[in-house]
Amino acid sequence: MLRLINIKRRLGDFALADINLEVSDGEYYVLLGRSGSGKTQLLELIAGLEHPDTGSIILDNEDITRQRIQDRKVGIVFQDYAVFPHMTVFGNIAYPLRARKEDKKSIVEKVEKAATSMNIKHILDRSTEKLSGGELQRVALARTLITSPRLLLLDEPLSSLDTSLKDDLKRLLRNLNKAGQTIIHVTHDYGDAISLAKRVGVIHNGKIIQEGSVDEVFNNPSNRFVARYAGIRNFFRVVISGENGLSVGVTEHNVKLKLNGVSAGRDSLLLIKNDSIVLTNEKPVDKELNVIKGKVTELIPSEFGMEVTIDAGEMFYINIITSDLERLNLVEEKEVWVSFPSKAIVVLNGTV
Repeated sequence: MLRLINIKRRLGDFALADINLEVSDGEYYVLLGRSGSGKTQLLELIAGLEHPDTGSIILDNEDITRQRIQDRKVGIVFQDYAVFPHMTVFGNIAYPLRARKEDKKSIVEKVEKAATSMNIKHILDRSTEKLSGGELQRVALARTLITSPRLLLLDEPLSSLDTSLKDDLKRLLRNLNKAGQTIIHVTHDYGDAISLAKRVGVIHNGKIIQEGSVDEVFNNPSNRFVARYAGIRNFFRVVISGENGLSVGVTEHNVKLKLNGVSAGRDSLLLIKNDSIVLTNEKPVDKELNVIKGKVTELIPSEFGMEVTIDAGEMFYINIITSDLERLNLVEEKEVWVSFPSKAIVVLNGTV
């Protein structure tokens, strides 16, 4: 449905470079990146607010690279909603239809239908200056969707909403997508990607550095930046060598880690998912495990229980549930055993 081919765009010292992207009909695609990564600039190129220096934008097999924004079958909802403060909710939603000079009866019918789908029909006569953030977001969505865009672009649509409003809007967006609406959603929030995306891309310094299904990207990150987005904190630079017929990674502080069939080579980066690491009071006897003795240095409450920091020559970060904290009787300075299977170690390309 949408194809971006070798898109480049320089904006001062920043540049989008070599952007190639495909979004299928009916897909929910989340583009994840930090502030300043280029995600909003890319959205504006697709919408037609800016034009690329080079490259092509193809929508439904039509080249729209230089097409005017009003001629594209694309709708965009901005982070700040961009509603008209001097208009009512009805006036805001009706605005695109009035600009097209549609007849009054048709406008009323379409506005009421759009407002009903967004659950804001009861506030059509209200001033937008008195609306909550969630209501403003729904008004902006209704105004965009009333033109029946083939592609809906969302710029950080959940960033200014509290948790309960976020959940409501996520449900609405999922239902829109289930009804067939193709959506590209840019955000800095990993949680948004996990809960909404069918496919996800990670953008960094103007380049898409990894994309695929949510599972592909976050269970098999291609580099440290993507892994950090997935909440992985256990990274170790190692030198990989052979020892007694096995591959071994030696960290900067001389901690040896048994690896699973990895070729020898210098300056590799290993990661271990936090939830793959097990803490025990007694030393595990399984010879297939990496087993290291360490000391508890910090206990920090987390969303799902406790994050435990262990100094075992290298610092390890482990997530445990509250019942395990009590069972292990963990306190700072206590000695424990850290263990994890070799297959839980992921070797990344280079040390980025």
